[in-house]
Amino acid sequence: MTSLSASLIRGAVTSPFKHAGRPDATLPTTRLTLRPAPAAPGPLAAYRSICSFPTTAYGSGPLPLTYPHVLAFPLAMRLMTGRDFPLPVAGLVHTWIEIAVRRPVQAGEPLELTVYAVELTPHRRGTEVTMVTEARVGGELVWESRSGYLSRHATEATEESAEKARHPDLPAVAEWRLPGDLGRRYGAVSGDRNPIHLHPLTARLFGFPRAIAHGMWTVARCLAEVDGQPGELRTVRAEFKAPVLLPATVTYAADAAGNAFGLRSAGGRVHLTGTVTRAS
Repeated sequence: MTSLSASLIRGAVTSPFKHAGRPDATLPTTRLTLRPAPAAPGPLAAYRSICSFPTTAYGSGPLPLTYPHVLAFPLAMRLMTGRDFPLPVAGLVHTWIEIAVRRPVQAGEPLELTVYAVELTPHRRGTEVTMVTEARVGGELVWESRSGYLSRHATEATEESAEKARHPDLPAVAEWRLPGDLGRRYGAVSGDRNPIHLHPLTARLFGFPRAIAHGMWTVARCLAEVDGQPGELRTVRAEFKAPVLLPATVTYAADAAGNAFGLRSAGGRVHLTGTVTRAS
């Protein structure tokens, strides 16, 4: 946690000096790697609990599908708060994630984690960076993800000109009541203490009326419902459509086969949509 805390402090200090949207911006070519190590039992148990994944004895089942992302988060923060990273990390919003599992990863396996940035993309609300995370066991690639993070700034695009996505009207499965301190609790477990998730006051500094739930918590909580047989899922694609303002009451929805899922609130506002594929 020491290195992560240092990255968070560095991000707070350097963010005011970075300006998203510069046409000459380039990404660092650095690849950061964490030496092989198994997931620590205590933090893993806390993560399972807050995301509602099944509780198992340590090493007696696969890691939650999203957990390698959490383990690699300090690396991502170190890269994104570096002086050569072009976007300010303060206020970055996670917009989408894709995960591909080559094989289930057991909790006791030593994971070597690598993080790097691959692309800067114009977005109607700013600039988006794609971050890649890879997990290896004994040199074998067993898990990988790509994530989009949005740095919001003025653009020439408008809401009217943006393409309107259509979301399937999935049947409601469950209703979840999310407490106002969910962002602080998940931040303590995951290490992601972006101020937009912590308190209404710090969230307002970045244009949100209240603290918002972590996108990675929402997708993990949905996958805890989707993955009826742990270790069965092979790919996930999730898009974070609108922030979940805390506290909140949200509806989890899914198709009969469990291959498409979503999260919405009263009035039909869609917060997240996702799809999965399973082992054949």
